[in-house]
Amino acid sequence: MRIDVTIADNVPMNKTATGLLALLCLAVTMLLAACDSGTASPTAPPALTATTAPTLVTAIPTATKGPATATALITPTVIRTPGADESALVDEAHKLIEQLATGDYAGAEEKFDATMSAQLPADKLQAVWEQLVAQFGAFKSQDETQSGQQQAYFIVVIQCTFEKGQLLARVVFSSDGKVTGLFFAPPTTSTPQPTANINYTTPDYVDKSAFTERDISFGDPEWVLTGTLSMPTGAGPHPVVVLVQGSGPSDRDETIDKLRPFRDIAWGLASKGVAVFRYDKRTLVYAAKMATTITSTITVKEEVVDDAVAALDMIGQQDGVDPSRVFLLGHSLGGMLAPMIAQASSSEAGFIVLAGPTRPFEDVILDQYTYIARLDGTVTAQEQTSLDALAKQVQNVKSLTPGSTVTPADLPLDTPASYWLSLQNYSPASVAASLTEPMLILQGESDYQVTMPDFNGWRDALAGHSNATLKTYPGLFHMFMQSRGTPSPRDYAQPGHVDQQVISDLADWITSPRS
Repeated sequence: MRIDVTIADNVPMNKTATGLLALLCLAVTMLLAACDSGTASPTAPPALTATTAPTLVTAIPTATKGPATATALITPTVIRTPGADESALVDEAHKLIEQLATGDYAGAEEKFDATMSAQLPADKLQAVWEQLVAQFGAFKSQDETQSGQQQAYFIVVIQCTFEKGQLLARVVFSSDGKVTGLFFAPPTTSTPQPTANINYTTPDYVDKSAFTERDISFGDPEWVLTGTLSMPTGAGPHPVVVLVQGSGPSDRDETIDKLRPFRDIAWGLASKGVAVFRYDKRTLVYAAKMATTITSTITVKEEVVDDAVAALDMIGQQDGVDPSRVFLLGHSLGGMLAPMIAQASSSEAGFIVLAGPTRPFEDVILDQYTYIARLDGTVTAQEQTSLDALAKQVQNVKSLTPGSTVTPADLPLDTPASYWLSLQNYSPASVAASLTEPMLILQGESDYQVTMPDFNGWRDALAGHSNATLKTYPGLFHMFMQSRGTPSPRDYAQPGHVDQQVISDLADWITSPRS
């Protein structure tokens, strides 16, 4: 599990705040694509951190100190040519990567401050590097560099090329020149705006002349978010669908390495006459603020539900949109919460679930880690120890009661009890069965993160409900793209697009006449 735990604005964090940022920045090995988007958390199974799905590889930190702005450690406003002293730190950062690549872990540790040395001594540093190499292949080179000052920290970002892909190494220096933070993450955009076109090619099913796009800001004044409305150019008013991502700090395209599934969906549907609104998640735009203000009280309401309801309410008021045909599409965690969002919104006319779990969230997490550990045909003693520890945390979740004093360290993902309690009595399939609005449930049959038993939960609960349509797709993995062989994290490392049949089925369902 990769959880990017960092400190914003030079504010010291207690363990609860650290656990919250773990939640906010989890690139969700779990199910969530976003599901989704750190350090191996103190409670995360350390032996599994290098083999988790790259959907979860949006952050692979190796330490928990240092400043952060959501998932990026440097913003364009602070990137500049370093001065003389700073140039020496840039050189030190490059030397640190060289030491890791050549196996000089003790020499690398000498650059660390006391906290880093305690958290990441040479033997653990070696384990982290070897895990990276196991997943991304042999180290090849270090190339482009960016650097900048943030508060009391100087940050150097180095593009590292491995045999199977690239990672960005972020080396954080304290004011005394010691390394106080070390992070590895795939290149990904984290700014609150549409992601760049790097590594993205337009799917064949997209007709860019068939729609226009504009940005819209919305939401609570304290948590204003920005998104993109893709509007068909034909005569309206058009049906519109609001896209809600999985867990973790996801941008509006639900970017994961080379994949941009929400852009595929938005452009594919807009090409077929359906307006689409997609937005950056609160946990991306305000990760640091959330971690330092709501700490132990975080729930799925703050992470997902409130902003989805606000987006649904706002989008129906836009010119060219049919307010009677405002739909919700939730992926992964967003799909799991779609019935909850539907209950909370007076604006949506129906919802779509893409790979939404129906089983308890904590069980899905444990199953994912177990699957990953068994992928190579064996479960090592270290992996089994990690799985046993996670299983104990899962049992702690099931025993939680309001007012519980169980610490985040004793719960999965180092996440506060408030979050788990907000899901404890929630059964998405049961809630869906109580609703009369149209709903569409889609599932990839090669999805190892949210699996066919989850789909069966929807199917069983909605049996006989004429307002529900359910469909599965052979060969599609969690992002509704074609899997390559045995489903595994490798699927995320290859360019791909949401399957054309999925786009067609979505468009047909959204535009179908309803009485």
